[in-house]
Amino acid sequence: MSEGGPSLPAADEQINGLSFGLLLLAPDQTIHQANPAAESLLGISVRRMKHKAFLDIVGFAQKGLADRLDELETQLVARGVDARVAERDLRLNVTVSTLLNHPGWRVVTLSDASQGERFEDYERRGQLRGPAVLAHEIKNPLAAIRGASQLLARKLADDEKALTGLIADEVDRIAQLVDRMQRLGRERAEPVGPINLHEAIHRAYETVRISSKSSVAWREEFDPSLPPVLANEGALVQVLVNLMVNARDACADVVAPQVVVRTRFVSGIVMNVIRLGRPVKLPIEIMVSDNGPGIDPSIRDDVFEPFVTSKTNGQGLGLALVQKLVRDMDGRVSHERDEAGGWTNFRIHLPMAR
Repeated sequence: MSEGGPSLPAADEQINGLSFGLLLLAPDQTIHQANPAAESLLGISVRRMKHKAFLDIVGFAQKGLADRLDELETQLVARGVDARVAERDLRLNVTVSTLLNHPGWRVVTLSDASQGERFEDYERRGQLRGPAVLAHEIKNPLAAIRGASQLLARKLADDEKALTGLIADEVDRIAQLVDRMQRLGRERAEPVGPINLHEAIHRAYETVRISSKSSVAWREEFDPSLPPVLANEGALVQVLVNLMVNARDACADVVAPQVVVRTRFVSGIVMNVIRLGRPVKLPIEIMVSDNGPGIDPSIRDDVFEPFVTSKTNGQGLGLALVQKLVRDMDGRVSHERDEAGGWTNFRIHLPMAR
């Protein structure tokens, strides 16, 4: 580097700048040091973690993983590991590396498996732009077909208009599908600003309530002290409508159907936003829960993919759109099944407006 250029960051500055959690474990498996990203992810300060056993802080559901950590020479890469941290359930990507010149010492990296954007997500965005362009070309002939059916209906007797009505209804259904495809392919995110979270939830609920005929019991558990969130109001309402409709439909056939919408402030949730090139704190949580039978296990890991659905007449675009809109707001959406309690939970985490 030429004289007078920027100075080389020190090793501790490089470690503190990492977007994933890094912990240094002593040979007795106690935590010797942790970077700020580890503090944010686990929701525990380094002062409280220091000299505590790593497995006392992070409890892994997979017993085999804890056994592997007992082997001091173990090097490990594990993805999508279920863990319990301070009464919170996390799904983590974990690596364990040994230090060649320091026997018994290891470096552990942690990142949230349900956060961030994978390279595959960028590839999928490229794939979705194609259908979006195609959708634009489809809409013009659809409008012509609908117009022709209306003209034809004027010349038919009343008992013969059912077929033209069917044509118009099917054209409308396809047009709605095309609209959703176009939204998925849209690259430019809607602008964000400070939003009153509970007003957005009530607006979404009123939209769902008007169209609901089932006897689902709705319950709110709100934290009234929450500050404004940084979001786009229209996009947030659309996300909530989709999740509420899904929850309502999922529990409609159980004996006492219930949907619960909760809000709360959580610490330690950080999203590594590739587009921004920096981590973003996501302390505002919205959870939409239903007591239905849950998502079919065969598609549970793919519910946010386009065209994946267990509904008989579903198009599989609702949750894909939810994920896109939430990511456009630099937030994250995830789901989990509480088998013991019989609840399916969809969680949205959003940044706080400043």
